[in-house]
Amino acid sequence: MTEYVVTRWYRAPELLLCCDNYGTSIDVWSVGCIFAEILGRKPIFPGTECLNQLKLIISVLGSQDDPDLEFIDNPKARRFIKTLPFTRGKHFSQLYPQADPLAIDLLQKMLVFDPTKRITVLEALQHPYIADLYDPRCNPPAQVPINLDMDESENEEIIREMMWNEMLNYHPEAAYANA
Repeated sequence: MTEYVVTRWYRAPELLLCCDNYGTSIDVWSVGCIFAEILGRKPIFPGTECLNQLKLIISVLGSQDDPDLEFIDNPKARRFIKTLPFTRGKHFSQLYPQADPLAIDLLQKMLVFDPTKRITVLEALQHPYIADLYDPRCNPPAQVPINLDMDESENEEIIREMMWNEMLNYHPEAAYANA
């Protein structure tokens, strides 16, 4: 686990704040940033460095109440957030006045500062704005966590071979595609 998981502009607050525990909510945040970029045709949080990134997020979402900071397990990071000047933030409908109200609703649920209050992946897929695009019969949620652990000492060629063999489990016809 590292704070350098994603490009800064799409990095969730819990990563920027060096929290030790985080989960799939970081992906929901990142997709929310991309969704906002699609709605507005420009990045929503184009930070120049980590602290500036946090300030941009707070300037849009508004200052956070103490209960919304409880997830921050780094005392120094929590103190920093509390020292930022108070702001009410901006409503997404002001930032994206042409957007469908359901798109705004989904965005508001994806870009929530506290990851424990952020919409889950499944809830997002079932949201009315995109529910017609999601078929749980074709893409059911994983029943067990996916384990992506691998021996990092393996060289690139071995990793490529492992990935190829895994792909062939699902698409054996690919073995003959270039024959």
